[in-house]
Amino acid sequence: MDAQLIAFTGVAAGMVALPGADFTVVVRNALASRTAGLAGALGVAGGLLVHTALAVAGLAAVLVTLPVLFRTVQLLGGAYVLYLGISGLYALRRRLSEESRTPDHATGPEGRPETSHAFGRALRQGFLTNALNPKAPVLFLSLLPQFVPAGQPPLPRTLLLAALVVALALVWFPLVALLVDRLGRWLRRPRTARAIEGGSGVALTGLGLALVTGPLLR
Repeated sequence: MDAQLIAFTGVAAGMVALPGADFTVVVRNALASRTAGLAGALGVAGGLLVHTALAVAGLAAVLVTLPVLFRTVQLLGGAYVLYLGISGLYALRRRLSEESRTPDHATGPEGRPETSHAFGRALRQGFLTNALNPKAPVLFLSLLPQFVPAGQPPLPRTLLLAALVVALALVWFPLVALLVDRLGRWLRRPRTARAIEGGSGVALTGLGLALVTGPLLR
């Protein structure tokens, strides 16, 4: 048995499962529908694939060592997460206003029926949330080399570790989406849905503000 590989699997699983903006985006989309939740989950894994590919190619090292470039990614990521948070809070406020005028009108968590664009929108949100995450290059550059045994060619091992991270994401985030959908009857009750949507909007807004106004993440 490869003890280092087992240890890395545990560390990577904890890293993937740690709640963050990606987790919030998946939950919020899963509240709209199972399809949107799974699309968001696939997008999150796709964004993670970008960072693993950069780490394997060595480009992440360039990103981390160039403060201006790193800060640009940090600002872009923060601005996008902030946009998701504010737009979510605005949509909630608008729906509450509509419900107060027409209390008998039934709407879903998004305040409108799901459209054919829901899948693409959720996929894009999940992908951009992770692809623009400025902490990911630092995490991968600091984590992956520690699990490459001395004397082994680094590229094949790094590819294996990177693929394992993406595989874990492809398991974890769809499970989250399916669990939210499974609990949908309770979670989609108007009061519960409003509380979750409001909480996710506040969380994303706070994360976005922290990235945009905070110091350089190094």
